[in-house]
Amino acid sequence: MEIREKVISLGIVESYFKKLKENLCVDVAIVGGGPSGLVAAYYLAKAGKKVALFESKLAPGGGMWGGAMMFNQIVVQKEAISILDELGVNYEPYDEDNFLLDSVHSTSALIYKATQAGATIFNCYKVEDVVFQNDRVSGLVVNWAPVLREGMHVDPIAIMSKAVIDGTGHTCEIAQVVADKNGIKLDTATGGVIGERSLSMDLGETTTIENTKEVFPGLFVSGMAANGVSGSFRMGPIFGGMLMSGKKASQLIIESIDKL
Repeated sequence: MEIREKVISLGIVESYFKKLKENLCVDVAIVGGGPSGLVAAYYLAKAGKKVALFESKLAPGGGMWGGAMMFNQIVVQKEAISILDELGVNYEPYDEDNFLLDSVHSTSALIYKATQAGATIFNCYKVEDVVFQNDRVSGLVVNWAPVLREGMHVDPIAIMSKAVIDGTGHTCEIAQVVADKNGIKLDTATGGVIGERSLSMDLGETTTIENTKEVFPGLFVSGMAANGVSGSFRMGPIFGGMLMSGKKASQLIIESIDKL
């Protein structure tokens, strides 16, 4: 009989590296496990695409967990309710236009539904660069998040993909790297990452969806990264635009990679 400690360790190592090996080449690689990234992962996986999501923190979910000032309630407007219904998220009406959600329940639901649909989530990964081939973003360069946080010189590995989503939120990390390192112009007014403007909830919500797009061949932006790249507004603890942005990103990517 095998020693239990050995069996447990061997099972974890074997199954993890099987999972990693199976996701070294995917249809879509998503950077950032916030609400837009999770919703995009759900719809892409549901459409039969191979999806891997890379989150730098221990738990995916982004800013959705904390609600507003750690009051773990959030608001979603009526335009996004159909997404909540499809994902089985509980909510209650506040007024005719807005609905209240428990942030822990709703964030957990997004994670569960994305993985149930077939998306794979890798936590504690940091994306430090992209694979750039033939003037197209063709994958990610990844490392352990603690390695980069500690400033250790440890080389990364590559994840190949047909499309990449920058869902890194306010920092727009992937779009910034692509623009800075490759001498290219993004599909923005300046050709670069413009940066986020101050809070305006109505404008922030609508422009989040409008700015969700392919900003360079193979690179799509969603959620707050979409607004940050294009120089639009933040919106605070209202999340309908984030959910709709994730769904739009998935639709754009499906149309794009089906033509490749």
